[in-house]
Amino acid sequence: MGALNNPEVGKYVNEYFVSSYQKVATFKIVNGNKQGGNVAAYFCAPDGRVLHCVAGPVDAQTFLREAKWVVETAKTCIKESAGKNGKADGAKFKELFRKAHAEKLRGEFGIVVEPVTFDPPEPMGDNDALTYRDPSGRPLAPKLPPPPIDGPDVTLSDKKFEALQKEAAAAPGNRSVACKGGRRVVVTNQGLVHQIMAAHALVPIERVYGTVFENILGEKISTKPVDVGQPFTWVDKQGNRLRPNGPNP
Repeated sequence: MGALNNPEVGKYVNEYFVSSYQKVATFKIVNGNKQGGNVAAYFCAPDGRVLHCVAGPVDAQTFLREAKWVVETAKTCIKESAGKNGKADGAKFKELFRKAHAEKLRGEFGIVVEPVTFDPPEPMGDNDALTYRDPSGRPLAPKLPPPPIDGPDVTLSDKKFEALQKEAAAAPGNRSVACKGGRRVVVTNQGLVHQIMAAHALVPIERVYGTVFENILGEKISTKPVDVGQPFTWVDKQGNRLRPNGPNP
């Protein structure tokens, strides 16, 4: 993700987060260049539960804005979820954070969803039909259903909503989705992130990443290693060493 090369982004991330990475999708490296695959950045609590996500490559300004939103929202939710003893209530914190995602979806995209503030009593098992699997059928991650889109924010004027829709249509990864009443609206990768997080924020990352990669980014999660088409650029496909200058055989 090119945004991480930005000094301001790096400084902020180093101050508030501990960084790590993992390959979860298949891609190729040909002549030293990466082909295929995608990227997602997850902002997690210390125990690995996902607070927010940036789906797909974004510029430094966008990444920094999302990172700051996570930190400031977490501070607000911790404060508002505190009981009389001053200790934050975990269930209340989760509820507030999911509501915050729904409000961000409404405020930035003009789209309304009802946050899901509770979790199913039992997590889905490996044999559940709603599970992402590798080619051998081995379960990798559950499919997390997003809350349905109710429709546009009725407090917005038609002109304002149309402006937001036009902006969304110009964003990478945009697509048209159906609302409850059958109306279709344009959403972006980040809009879909907020939709999913409005129901699944504070869920462990191992249960979230499959939905982000497959449902939002359209990638296939895999445990396969990187497919290197030509690892050494100084040899040809037959393994013959290329001459540095002049014609090659």
